[in-house]
Amino acid sequence: MSIIETPTVDCVHQRGGGGTDHHRVSAKRKLDDYGPALDDDDNYADYCDLVSVRMRKDEPKAVNSCNSHTVNRSVSDVDTRISDAVSHACSSSRSQSTSSRSKLQFFVRMMPEGRTLVMRGCPQDTVRSIHERIQTITGFPLFEQRLIYMGKQLQWEQTLVECSIEKDSNLQLVGRMRSTEYPQAWQVINDMVSLIWRLCRGEMEHDALKSIKGFMTDYLGMTPRVDNDSVSGYFQIFMNASAPAVLVMLYMSPYTGNKECADSSIRHFMSSCCTALSKSMHTKCARVVLEFCKLLRSVASEDPLYLSCRSTFGSLLETAGIFSYGSESEKDLILIQDIFPFVCELANRLVRGLDMSIESPTSVGPSLSDVRDFTAFLLPLRTRIREQQACKGLYSSKMDGKRNKHLLLVEENQYLRHVFIDILMKMDQCLNKMGEILAAKERMEGDNLYSAWSQYLSILKELYHLSKLHDGAEEEFWSVLRSQRNMLIVLIIQYAKRTDDHQWLLEHKYVTNFESRRHLVMMMFPEVKEDYEELHEMLIDRSQLLAESFEYIARAEPESLHAGLFMEFKNEEATGPGVLREWFFLVCQAIFNPQNALFVACPTDRRRFLPNPASVVHPLHLEYFTFSGRVIALALMHRVQVGIVFDRVFFLQLAGKYVTLEDIRDADPYLYSSCKQILEMDADFIDSDALGLTFVREVEELGYRKVVELCPGGKSIAVNSKNRDKYVDLLIQDRFVTSISEQVSHFARGFADVLCNPRLQQFFFKSLDLEDLDWMLHGSENTISVEDWKTHTEYNGYKETDPQICWFWEIVGRMSVEQRKLLLFFWTSVKYLPVDGFQGLASRLYIYKSMEPVDRLPSSHTCFFRLCFPPYPSMSVMQDRLRIITQEHIGSSFGTW
Repeated sequence: MSIIETPTVDCVHQRGGGGTDHHRVSAKRKLDDYGPALDDDDNYADYCDLVSVRMRKDEPKAVNSCNSHTVNRSVSDVDTRISDAVSHACSSSRSQSTSSRSKLQFFVRMMPEGRTLVMRGCPQDTVRSIHERIQTITGFPLFEQRLIYMGKQLQWEQTLVECSIEKDSNLQLVGRMRSTEYPQAWQVINDMVSLIWRLCRGEMEHDALKSIKGFMTDYLGMTPRVDNDSVSGYFQIFMNASAPAVLVMLYMSPYTGNKECADSSIRHFMSSCCTALSKSMHTKCARVVLEFCKLLRSVASEDPLYLSCRSTFGSLLETAGIFSYGSESEKDLILIQDIFPFVCELANRLVRGLDMSIESPTSVGPSLSDVRDFTAFLLPLRTRIREQQACKGLYSSKMDGKRNKHLLLVEENQYLRHVFIDILMKMDQCLNKMGEILAAKERMEGDNLYSAWSQYLSILKELYHLSKLHDGAEEEFWSVLRSQRNMLIVLIIQYAKRTDDHQWLLEHKYVTNFESRRHLVMMMFPEVKEDYEELHEMLIDRSQLLAESFEYIARAEPESLHAGLFMEFKNEEATGPGVLREWFFLVCQAIFNPQNALFVACPTDRRRFLPNPASVVHPLHLEYFTFSGRVIALALMHRVQVGIVFDRVFFLQLAGKYVTLEDIRDADPYLYSSCKQILEMDADFIDSDALGLTFVREVEELGYRKVVELCPGGKSIAVNSKNRDKYVDLLIQDRFVTSISEQVSHFARGFADVLCNPRLQQFFFKSLDLEDLDWMLHGSENTISVEDWKTHTEYNGYKETDPQICWFWEIVGRMSVEQRKLLLFFWTSVKYLPVDGFQGLASRLYIYKSMEPVDRLPSSHTCFFRLCFPPYPSMSVMQDRLRIITQEHIGSSFGTW
C-alpha cells in the first residue's frame, strides 16, 4: 500500500485569514449539497460555477515545475484558463445530455497548491488524455504530472474504467504536480512502468526482461550514497510510480512469458537492494519489499515468489535494525501492524509442519525458510516488548485518543503468549515421538535421523527467547527441556551448527551432558583447515622447544592461527598431525614445568596447575602467559589431550566466577584448614585475641617477606567473631585472585585470540564444569584397556591369529600403566586417550607387517595410527624390541636425516 494519502476536498488547509477559511468551508458545504444530483445538467453547471468561485478564492501562488521547467504565470491567468475549461465542460455537457449520463465526473486536486479541478471523461478515456487536458488548463508539463488514486499512481496506458473509477462517483482523485530533485529517477521508473503496462496488454517487446532489469539497475545506481531524509523521497519514487503493483500485475498476467519476466525482475530488484546498497540504506528499500509481500500474499501464501519476498523482508528486519524506535523518520518505520500478519502466518505454518513430523517423521516437517522467517519477524516484536517493559508502558493501546502504532496491544501480546504455549506443546510431542523412534531400533548414525527433526533446535531457540517475555514462561520452557533431556542432547550433537548462536543451550547445563557441552564449546573455535598452505607453519629445534615455540606462537597475528598449525622438528623426517600432537604434549609439559616458574602444581594433585604469583622472576612472564593461553586453546581446537588440568581457582577466574573457601581446598590445603578452624572456633576464644590476627597477609617475594594489608588500615584491625568471615574472604581474594590477576588476564587474552569470537572467552569456561575441561585437556582417567585396544585395532599383512599378534597382545597385557602410555604414544603420538577411550580417537589403529630384518625395532606412522614390525621369530625377541621403544627418550623422536 502506498504511504501517500488521498485527501478529500475538505482537507485543504492554506495559510490566510479566518474570513477566507470560513468562505472556503461554506463553499465546500454547498459543493457537497450537489453531490447526489450531479447527473442533472443544470445542477452540474451550477456545480462547476461553484468550483470556479472556490478556486478564485484560493491563495494566489505561482507554481514551479522541477529543474529548468518553470511556469511563471499570474494567478489570474491560471484562473482564467481553469474557468474557461470548466465553462467549456459545462456547455459541452448541456449540449450532449444523452451522452452525459455515460460520462464520469471527478475532482483533480493540485498538490501542494490546493486548487481543485472538476473534470469529466468517458470510461474509455485514457489517463494520458486526462494529463493532456490538465496541461491545457494549467500549463503544467506532462513530465511533472502524477495522478494518484487510492494511494496508487495511475499509468498513462490505463483507461478510467481500468482504474476502477465508477460512473458519476464523487471521487477523491489527487493530481499531484510533483517537483522532485530526482527527475531522472522518475523518468527511468516511468519508462519501466510503461514497458510493463504494454506487456500486461499482451504487446510484444524485444528483450523485455533485459530492459526491465536495466531500468532497475539504472534506478538503484542513481541512489544517493549519503543516508539522509532525502533518500526516503528517492525510494518513494518507486512506490509512487506503482512499480510494485504493475510488476505483480505482470506476474499474474496470462500472456506467455510475463510471469517468468516478472518473477526474475522482482527477484533482481530485491537481490540488488540487498547486495548493491549499504546496510544503512536497507531501511529505505524495506518498505518496497513489504509492498511486494502484501501484493503477492493476496496471490497465494505458498507462492514461491511471495516466500522469497517474505524472506528478503525478514532479513532486512534483522540486518538494518529497521524497527528500533526513534532510529528512523516516521515515514521509514516498519510498524507492528506491518509485521504481525507475518508472525501469525508463520506460527500457523510451523504448527502444521510440526503436526506433519509427528504423524510421519519422514515428512519434510517445518521448513528452514519458515523457521528462519519466524525468527526474523519475531525479533522486532521482542525488541518492542522489552522496550515497553523497560518504560513501564507495557501494552498501552491508546495515546491522545488514538492507537499508538508503535506499541503492542494487550491482545497482540496475548497472542504471542498463545503462540509460545502452542508451539512448545507441539515440540514436546515431537520430542516424545522422536524418543519412541530411537528406542524402537538400535541407534545407527544417520539411519534413524529424519529431515523433519533438523529444525527442532532452531524452533526451541526461538521459544527460549519468547519465554523471556512472559511471566512463568521460562519455567515452562525449561521444564519441558528437562523432561526431554536425552532428545535435546541428540539434537545438539546431530544438528547444532558452527554458524549458530548456542549460548542459550548452556544457560541451564542440567539439560545437557559432557558430550553435548563439548560439542557446543568446540564450535566456538575455528574449523581446522586441511589445506597445508593455509596453516601456520613452525620448524622447531627440540633443544630449544619452549623458546622457539614462544616465538612462533606468541608473535603471530591471531588470525594466522585460526586455520591451524603445521609442525616440523628440525632434522627429523616426519611431518603431519602425529608430529603436531607430540609437539602439543611436549610444549605443554614445558609450560607447566614448575622449574619455569609460570605455573605451580597443587600439593594434593600434581596434575593440577594454577598461575604462580612469583612468576615475575621471569622477565617476559606476562607474554608467556598470553602464549600459554594460545597453546591451550590451540590444543583444544586440534582435539589433543595434553595431560594437564587446571586447578579450580584458576578455572573459576577464567569463567569470571567468585572464588570461595571451598574452592581453595586443592590449591592450598594448609590455608584451607586454617581458615576452616578460624570460622569454627569458639567466639569467646577468638574475641580474646589469643590468635593475634589482624587484616594482613605475609608474602614472600624474591627471597624477602613483606606484609600486605587486606583492607585499608588492616594492620590495626583485629580479627574477631564478628569480622572473621570478612577476614577469611579477603585473605582468599588476596592470595588466590589479586596476586595472580595479571597472569590470569593475559592467559585469558591469549585463549581468546584463538576463538572465533574473542568476546566468548569467559563464556567458554562458564559453559563447562571443571570436570568437563579436565576430560578435554587431560583425557581419560581410566587405565588403558587392552581389550578395548584390541577391539579398535586392524591388521595389514598379519592375521589376528598369527603368533606375532598373539605375542604382541600378551606382552602389552603384562606392561605397566606407564609403559602402555609410552607404547601408545610411540604408535599414535597420543599419550592420554579421550574420555571415551579408543572410540574417541580420529581413526582406528593398525598393525602392519614390515619387510625389515628381524633385528630392526618397530616403527610407526603416527599420522595414520600405524605400528609396523617384522615377523619376530619368538616372543622373547618381540618383548625385547617393545621394551626398548617404551623408554621415554626413545619414543619421543621420529628419526633424523
